[in-house]
Amino acid sequence: MLVPTRGKHVSAVTRTLRSVVKLPGRRRPVDLSHPARSPLGSSVENCVVYVDGHRQPGDPTPKDAVDRVRAKGHGFVWIGLHEPDPHALAPIAQLFDLHPLAVEAALRQAPRPRLEVFGDMAVAVFKPVAYAEHDELTSNCEIVESGEITVLTGPDYVVTVQHGRHGTLGPVRESLELQPELLSCGPSTVLHAVADQVVNECLDVADAILTDIDTVEADVFGDGGADVARVYHLKRELLELKRSVAPLTRPLQVLAEKPMLAVDPAIRPYFRDVADHQARVTEQINGFDELLNSILQANIARVTMAQNEDMRKISAWVAILAVPTMVCGVYGMNFDHMPELRWTYGYPVVLCVIVGVCLTLHRAFRRRGWL
Repeated sequence: MLVPTRGKHVSAVTRTLRSVVKLPGRRRPVDLSHPARSPLGSSVENCVVYVDGHRQPGDPTPKDAVDRVRAKGHGFVWIGLHEPDPHALAPIAQLFDLHPLAVEAALRQAPRPRLEVFGDMAVAVFKPVAYAEHDELTSNCEIVESGEITVLTGPDYVVTVQHGRHGTLGPVRESLELQPELLSCGPSTVLHAVADQVVNECLDVADAILTDIDTVEADVFGDGGADVARVYHLKRELLELKRSVAPLTRPLQVLAEKPMLAVDPAIRPYFRDVADHQARVTEQINGFDELLNSILQANIARVTMAQNEDMRKISAWVAILAVPTMVCGVYGMNFDHMPELRWTYGYPVVLCVIVGVCLTLHRAFRRRGWL
């Protein structure tokens, strides 16, 4: 969605911060120097200034960092937030003149990844995932853990908002600071780096899940069989991974192909590489899903064959036991004129006949593989 660029929605930001994030009508100024969790504030994890791709010394406040960048006329500010509340985000939203929908995206966790562009500002929501290590695959252990990262980029700023325990951006920052020529391209470099890390994490999780699938597959074709609940649990975890990576197809395509003010032309080709990796992960997940369906079908066929074999055994024993049941039922009717009723050897002869017929049936069923 394209919205006119900044400058005419300052009052709209204020109204949205009051209505959407439910700030009181008369807001008290937020002190970003609260020492409870961080020297920069309760939600601000870091605030760094980059000029010509190099990190500037010091730990400025967001206001001082912006003043330094705009005084130089180039560079950008990177502010990292962790689960900010409306009061912590309000001064930053006013400082950068953030669009109301961008404020809403930063405060509320989205159900799926997405990209929105407002003139020279872009808002991207990612769902980073992590593989939960476990000693044994069970039907209730957690395999895929997810979080959320919202990236807001503008002409001279990047604001990253993290929700949940997963998706730390420390490695991203360290990697970018080793490539000043790339970091000098501006805020869209950070957007690309975050997207690249999220997709690479999905690749790692997919590779780890393959080990669990191999374990289940070995159990299905082994002697002990497999617990179907574990297969369905794997499918659910795989669906969570798919929700994190599959919706990125369209946003990455837009970032890689569509010229926009929010993305430096030099960074656009890098998004194509991320899109290729994302397509690979999606294909891998679809392949895993089909493999799990095949495992389920194989397990069902195995169970069906076992049930058929049990039914054959039951039917064979029923046929064998039907002979003495029938003979004993006939002789138990207490008629006066019965075959060999008055014969001295009649009783043992009838028993021998019953045993002989049963043994014959048992031998016949064993030859057919029923017993």
